[in-house]
Amino acid sequence: MSPQALAGVFGALAALVLAIGVAFAAAGAWLVLPFAGLEALALGAAFFLYARHAADCERIELEPGRVAIEVTEGGRTARYELHGARVSLEHGRLVLRAAKEEQEIGRYLGAEARAELAAELEKKLIRG
Repeated sequence: MSPQALAGVFGALAALVLAIGVAFAAAGAWLVLPFAGLEALALGAAFFLYARHAADCERIELEPGRVAIEVTEGGRTARYELHGARVSLEHGRLVLRAAKEEQEIGRYLGAEARAELAAELEKKLIRG
């Protein structure tokens, strides 16, 4: 779902909650309105946290003798380059190791997909 569609869903839910709160306040149950406002704020916080990490990803570029990894988490992007990397799958973690550094990849994949990625990377690194 696109960010614009999610914002529309959030806006509709917040408007509905506040409309219900206003209706109860007009009927004399005015204490409902502050709680409706708190609920709208909680919805906004949940939307913000979800949207912040919705675009998290890892991008892997393979070139002969070099692996470049770009990790985007919470709006921050870091880039790592490993030369002569080897693939290691240990305790469910997929790790690329080079001479003096290592980088975990595949954090957003399930165990089966991580194993498939490890096998594919190993084939590509051996051929490259």
